[in-house]
Amino acid sequence: MKIVNGLYYTQDHEWVKLEGNAALVGITDFAAHALGSIVFVELPEVDAEIEAEENFGTIESVKAASDMLMPVTGKVIAVNEDLENDPSLVNSDPYENWICKIEIANKADLDELMNAEEYEAFCKEEA
Repeated sequence: MKIVNGLYYTQDHEWVKLEGNAALVGITDFAAHALGSIVFVELPEVDAEIEAEENFGTIESVKAASDMLMPVTGKVIAVNEDLENDPSLVNSDPYENWICKIEIANKADLDELMNAEEYEAFCKEEA
């Protein structure tokens, strides 16, 4: 299982990579492996305002469909359109193949998330 230092993680296995006032959001390697072969990613709408812990899309695999929950409150400013044609990119590298980019409303939301070390300990408890 790959965990990247410098990212923020949720208990629902999403990650956030801060880039100034914006952030990339995706699912973790743990989630990608648990789902198996991903066949569809429902992307959020650009300009959508989404609250922390609110559903921002669905990810489907041959095993199951799962809701993705937004880690922080913000406005969607971009989506990874490559996933529309090839959702399996998430399986090949979930940290390079982000789902959406958001403008963060309140950086204090990040304080509620786990760092890499805390997330690794959390995943070991889940396994």
